[in-house]
Amino acid sequence: MIDIKTKIHDRFSIEFKVGFVARRKLKQNDFSVGMWIFVPKSLDINGSTYPKANFYRDVKSNIRLITPKFLLRDIASEGATPLENVTAACKAMAADATRTNIAEYEYQIKMFAAIVKSSLRDETDHICAATMESDISYLCDQYCANTKQIISAFRELRKTIYTPNVQQNEMDTWAYCDEFICNVVAQHSFRLIDFLEDKNNGNYTAVISELKKQIRAINSYRDEMGYSSVRESTTHNDRNYLYRHGVLKKFVESQLYLRVPKKRDGVVVEQLYYSIAAGLAMIFATIIAWAFQRTFGNLTWPLFIALIISYMMKDRIKELMRYYFSHRMGSRYFDNKAKISLKDKKIGWMKEGVDFINPSYVNKTIADLRAKFPILPAANRIDDDNIILYRKMVHINREKMEEDSAYMLNGINDIIRLHVNHFVQKMDNPIIPMPVLEPDDSVGKVDCEKDYYLTIVLQYEYDGVIDYKPFRITMTRDGIKNIEELE
Repeated sequence: MIDIKTKIHDRFSIEFKVGFVARRKLKQNDFSVGMWIFVPKSLDINGSTYPKANFYRDVKSNIRLITPKFLLRDIASEGATPLENVTAACKAMAADATRTNIAEYEYQIKMFAAIVKSSLRDETDHICAATMESDISYLCDQYCANTKQIISAFRELRKTIYTPNVQQNEMDTWAYCDEFICNVVAQHSFRLIDFLEDKNNGNYTAVISELKKQIRAINSYRDEMGYSSVRESTTHNDRNYLYRHGVLKKFVESQLYLRVPKKRDGVVVEQLYYSIAAGLAMIFATIIAWAFQRTFGNLTWPLFIALIISYMMKDRIKELMRYYFSHRMGSRYFDNKAKISLKDKKIGWMKEGVDFINPSYVNKTIADLRAKFPILPAANRIDDDNIILYRKMVHINREKMEEDSAYMLNGINDIIRLHVNHFVQKMDNPIIPMPVLEPDDSVGKVDCEKDYYLTIVLQYEYDGVIDYKPFRITMTRDGIKNIEELE
């Protein structure tokens, strides 16, 4: 299965979170994703002005394991797998701080924090999607009780590892994860408070009070432990908090990110094709030289001229054949390939490629989806788009992925961030004043926003099933305004 989520990451970038979920019954899983980007020609984005190197500079891709899924209540309950795993690792490391035990301790404690973060996000999303008041109140009460239990259980682990065998570096690892859990619990508690206050309903007063009480308790604990917070309205403090939270997030999720060193794809075949091109050109030049030599003899002016012309034609034939083979390769090979490695063990591979596509080569389903949601139907009557196709293939060996793992791993997330800085360079001013006739017959001015629209169609295939998701991105020269999934 392929799961795709999109969001605006910042003013100039869009994030596509593509989840490749491997089936348990299949040892080998293959996925294919194509991103068709329809760019207005007025932005002057084409093969000459926007080469592949620029596109790959504008695309940032991080590949990580899908965080093992647990309900918040299951993490808080007695005998929960994440808590049992991290407790056992802490006890083993505290008793005997060998390299193996320390590595397992760091792995388990980071995984626990990452699982808590993921479960908090899912639980908060679930509450915000609820519509019945009784459900919302019950779920919020459970949220408060479960987070309190999780925080308490994790803090108890400090007593387990605080022994003469444990070095400061391992104590710091616990503290970093502890601070991270404080941050994410407070973050989602604030989100729930905003959600409940927007309801403007007095029935949630007690729940809001409990959430605020929890945040105050976290802040007091932060002060006690020397962690950073944003309660003081100072630029330095805010900057320090954001920096620390970003570093802690990378630290905790480092166990999930996979090594994906890229290199060019099809290099051997490319050189073989280029060698064939050079050989064909040489055959042509040799035939010309042989024919003229046989007709006019050695060291004659006609032979001399024929050799010059054949040499000129040989180079042109060579370049034409190189272009032909490159075009043929572009449809069969990719620009880059990479091994996907977990703990220095190969669990799969990935390939990616990008090309500008002639409109006549766009398949009918993609073209129909592009034409289905016009801002103005007249737009479908003009050829007003340059088309970029970014394609990716992913192969996962599920058995190797789950070897030596204490958790059931479902697959990987490919987080693709597309930066649109190049796309906005030739846009008009974001605000254009337009004349209007006022009620008193005077001529006034109204500021109109100058919007541009990118259409992106995601085409993804898994287990023989092909599906599509079209999106429209609204942009101005000041950046991205909105991303909308078209249905």
